[in-house]
Amino acid sequence: MANTALITGASSGIGKELARYHAAHGGNVILTARRAETLEALKTELESDHGISAHVFALDLGSAEAAKQLYDTVKDAGLTVDVLINNAGFGGFGHHIDRALDDELAMIDLNVMALVTLTRLFAADMAERGGGKILNVGSTAGFIPGPNQAVYFATKAFVNSFSQAIDQELRSKGVTCTVLAPGYVETEFAKVANLEGTNMLKGGGATAESVAKFGYDAMMRGDLVSINDRQLNVLLNWIVPLLPRRMVLNMVERNQSKS
Repeated sequence: MANTALITGASSGIGKELARYHAAHGGNVILTARRAETLEALKTELESDHGISAHVFALDLGSAEAAKQLYDTVKDAGLTVDVLINNAGFGGFGHHIDRALDDELAMIDLNVMALVTLTRLFAADMAERGGGKILNVGSTAGFIPGPNQAVYFATKAFVNSFSQAIDQELRSKGVTCTVLAPGYVETEFAKVANLEGTNMLKGGGATAESVAKFGYDAMMRGDLVSINDRQLNVLLNWIVPLLPRRMVLNMVERNQSKS
């Protein structure tokens, strides 16, 4: 199998579990996120538990030129990325006009611009070598508009569309691109996004470990779109598209509202 995986947002949640799962399969990892100490601890864990090589590059991918800087740093270190996992991202609760514009634009920078930049740069190298795997972590939010998280849902709609188009463009060159679209996952995402207390969280969610395994296995098979929840899969692909648009908007708004 492919040997070295670059994982963004690897300091917690799905990203950390993806790193663990890849390492458990004997793969080396390149870990990146903002929290250097957390990444170093994960590096020590993975090297000790699995005898693999782990490299840490701590930076904020949401800042200007950071994605290109990461690519250059990886290349300068003489590392080859066989698997690219674009996991870094964040959301934010509230009406668009009530949220700080800088926060909304920062969300676009990380969720979309960094993902596009890293995909463009590393996928070109993969295509030139004749093989590679890409996993873009999207969300079931990418299938519907999202009142109370308008920008976040829109960024994940972009990831959904972009990933499928990239797969079609690159599959003949030996490179596949899978979009993982989980439902709610029990991570620190909800706290950071100020989603605690919303109706969406009442039923609980999947574990980061189970979602990471589901998405990673789908990537290795070369699946196009991977939704970890069967009920959501049926709902989003076969029921929601047939419903009146205003009904869908009202449903999502209620789900994203706080009691």
